[in-house]
Amino acid sequence: MRFALDVAAATPPGDVPVGAVIYDAAGHVLATGVNRREERRDPTAHAEVEAIRAAVKELGDSWRLTDCEVVVTLEPCAMCAGALVGARIGSIVFGAWEPKTGACGSLVEVPRAPGSLHVPQVRGGVLEAECAQLLADFFSGRRGPASGH
Repeated sequence: MRFALDVAAATPPGDVPVGAVIYDAAGHVLATGVNRREERRDPTAHAEVEAIRAAVKELGDSWRLTDCEVVVTLEPCAMCAGALVGARIGSIVFGAWEPKTGACGSLVEVPRAPGSLHVPQVRGGVLEAECAQLLADFFSGRRGPASGH
C-alpha cells in the first residue's frame, strides 16, 4: 500500500489522487495507474482501469489477471470493481473506504454479486488513515462533496 500511495502522488493536478498497483503472481509490479479523468476528459480513466489496461498490455498474451493482485488507495467504485472482476483479478486490496461510491463493501459489493462468474478475494482498510488523509488533503479548501472517483 505504501507504494500505491507513492503512485497516487503522481496523479495529475486536478484529478483526485488515487493510486493503483497490480502485482503479478511472483509479487513483482506488473503495472500502475492513477486517476486521469480530468487530464484526459475520460470518465473511465480511473486508477484501477488505467492499471488494468497497462497490465494486460504488459502481459501481451491475455486479458486475464487471475494470479494478480491489485492494491489501490481507495475502495473501487462500481465501474472499477466490475472491470477488476471482468479481468479475473485474483485479489483486491484497498486503503480508504468510500461510503458514497464504494463497491467492495461500503455502498454495494460488486465482487460478490449474485451470479458472478469470478469472485476475487477482497481486503479493505489497509493503511486506511494514510489513504484517507491523501484524499482529505486534496479536498480541503475545495467546494462540493468529496468523491474519490
